Amino acid sequence: MKLLNILSKAFVLGFLFLLMSCVTTRKLGENEVLYIGVKDMKIITPEKVKLNSTQSTAASEPLSVKPNNPIYSPYYRSPFPLGLWVYNWNIKKEKGLKWWLYRKLSKKPVLISDVQPELRLKIVENRMKDFGFYGTKLSYEVIPKRSNPKKAKISYRVELSQPFKYGNIGLWGWNSAMDSIVRLSMHFSELKSGDRYDVNLLNQERQRISECLRNRGYYFFQSDYIEFLVDTTSDNKVADVRIALKQGVPARALKPYKLQNVEVLLNGNDETKGKDSLTIDSVKIIYGLPMTLKPNVLMRAVRVRPGQLYSAVRQNRTQAKFVQLGVFKFANMTITVPDTATQQGLDMQISGEFALPIETEVEMDVSSKSNNLLGPGVIFSITNRNMFKRAETFSVKLTGSYEWQVGGNKNITGNSNLMNSYELGLNINLSVPRLLVPKLMQSKLDRHEQTHFQIGTDLMNRHNYFRMISFWGSATYDFNSSFRNYHSVVPFKLNYTYLLKTSQAFDSVTMRNPTVAKSFSNQFIPSMSYTYTYDRVASYRNPNRLFWQTSIMQAGNIIAGFQKLFGNKEKEGKTFLNNRYSQFIKFTTELIGYKSMDRNNQLAIRVMGGIGYAYGNSKVMPYSEQFYIGGANSIRAFQVRSIGAGSYHPIATKYSYLDQTGDIKLEGNLEYRFTIYENFKGACFLDVGNVWLLRREEQRPGGEFSLKGLAKELALGSGFGLRYDFSFIVVRADLGIPLHAPYDTGKSGYYNINDKFWKGLVLNIAIGYPF
Repeated sequence: MKLLNILSKAFVLGFLFLLMSCVTTRKLGENEVLYIGVKDMKIITPEKVKLNSTQSTAASEPLSVKPNNPIYSPYYRSPFPLGLWVYNWNIKKEKGLKWWLYRKLSKKPVLISDVQPELRLKIVENRMKDFGFYGTKLSYEVIPKRSNPKKAKISYRVELSQPFKYGNIGLWGWNSAMDSIVRLSMHFSELKSGDRYDVNLLNQERQRISECLRNRGYYFFQSDYIEFLVDTTSDNKVADVRIALKQGVPARALKPYKLQNVEVLLNGNDETKGKDSLTIDSVKIIYGLPMTLKPNVLMRAVRVRPGQLYSAVRQNRTQAKFVQLGVFKFANMTITVPDTATQQGLDMQISGEFALPIETEVEMDVSSKSNNLLGPGVIFSITNRNMFKRAETFSVKLTGSYEWQVGGNKNITGNSNLMNSYELGLNINLSVPRLLVPKLMQSKLDRHEQTHFQIGTDLMNRHNYFRMISFWGSATYDFNSSFRNYHSVVPFKLNYTYLLKTSQAFDSVTMRNPTVAKSFSNQFIPSMSYTYTYDRVASYRNPNRLFWQTSIMQAGNIIAGFQKLFGNKEKEGKTFLNNRYSQFIKFTTELIGYKSMDRNNQLAIRVMGGIGYAYGNSKVMPYSEQFYIGGANSIRAFQVRSIGAGSYHPIATKYSYLDQTGDIKLEGNLEYRFTIYENFKGACFLDVGNVWLLRREEQRPGGEFSLKGLAKELALGSGFGLRYDFSFIVVRADLGIPLHAPYDTGKSGYYNINDKFWKGLVLNIAIGYPF
């Protein structure tokens, strides 16, 4: 055994000696220089000219050549260039262990001659011309390393001139019919006189005009038939643009076409009884017997009719509607031109392949929650995708999960095993691909609509805390009013919670705090809510995404109103089905902005807040509806429910988190995200926020909200994180550093963290980005 240890140590020492004895430039030729990165990259713009993220990337990307073993490319590389060390070994025989290691580990050196800085500057010059920057001044310098002239970095200097702007924009060479269509659509053009010249906008305009014409019957028209005549002879850096029709465009692309025949072909049924057909609104439907989808449901998805001018938008919407029905494996659309030369119509066929109506699925996942609970889960579901022959989706789901707390300060949570929990659930859902509302409320707008009915039950077990069961049912309407605006209306939701079992320690906490006890009491929560979502996704013109979601919820008002109407005028203690019900109103809002600096760097900002007010039949909101703060998706320097309300701070026990909720929440997050190497990402962040009470409570002194001293009651934390993007999932580890606690820690000054620095750190392991 000792001999084996000695041999293994000798092997390791020998391997390290082989590495360290090699220099990384030994095999370089006389005129070869090892490229070790970029020293400096200066991109200088004229006064009052700023580059957006796309333009900045276009200027810097060709110059950002990776050196060997990069850490933060192209500026820094690892001090341990293993691949280069091995490459410089003196290999005498192409066999044995040394040869095998050489083949597996060696990396060919990146030379200055490989980088070709002159060529790369030429690429930058051509790219910047696409953005209107002509006459760019370019230079570079190779800077040898003092200790070893065979190694060198490169410094680049790119000095941009004043960019060209669009001058007059007009049409040229179109026939009268097409000219009138395009001219009317110019209101929606991204090309504006006075804006900076950008060839990418010209390409977008070409595509926009092509789509506009194809939506007016010009089926055979293509974007390649459009060219731009640009005049830059002006002395004022102005480019006049003429949007022209190319010469030699096929004749059939210059005339509009109507739909002559529309046919729907449905396949995939048993079809043992043959096929049949019917015609509705001039659309012929061919189907296999028996017919498993109601014709009126099918016709709502068909957005085209014979006699209409061909429209690419209607074609795409029809295909999307077929997919949204959820009963087809796929939907294809084919268009043919009749052979008869005298006919000016198109024939359209829509083919749908029915999917199997019954589907079973087993899903296993790992969930990460804002309260630092992490663990595996399993979902077993059975789904019928066409329950009542109207494309309704009926599903039954059985869920189970086991979670334990990760990260955080164990001085607060105690033994982490005490925070373990499991949940079991049953969810029955019926989804209908339209809004089930009276005809007077139905809209003829072409939009995505869904109605959901759900009932279910959940059993939650917090080890050594409590065991709770809940039953719930809801109806939800989801629809969009535009491609950026989404709405969710819940006209009815009823939730009933019942505590099956509590521990003595849990009971002692609720006895000391009647407010917490009321929030956990057995009760009905009858509620209504509305959620509005605005999502402006990133585009070429504006690469910065903006997301805003706000919701309002009320509970108990309808039941209280009916009871008051029938003579029950009590302010408190009213019951529904022999159980007390909650009455409150709650408002939340969240605004998230993403500032794209370039392809590898992004700034993410989130501001969120909420307020809830219990009244009438309640003095406190249910515990599940109260606000809390901290954790992996909130203030990462503080464990979930370890701060608040206000400046209140209970004695740290494994049950103290029960007190740390509130009626008001304010939170702000700032995160700088950057790429370290390919899918390996990094982030630096700053989080601030807290929760407060609306009413004064003796059991939680300092918890009431007040503008006076608000700044001191905002918890502040910073930190950094590492993430790995698997494309389908992001694994995240964030290390939070507390900077200011909102309560009295016994230490004066704004930085009042009493623990030693290392003890105060909070590690958050999570799945996905925090926002």
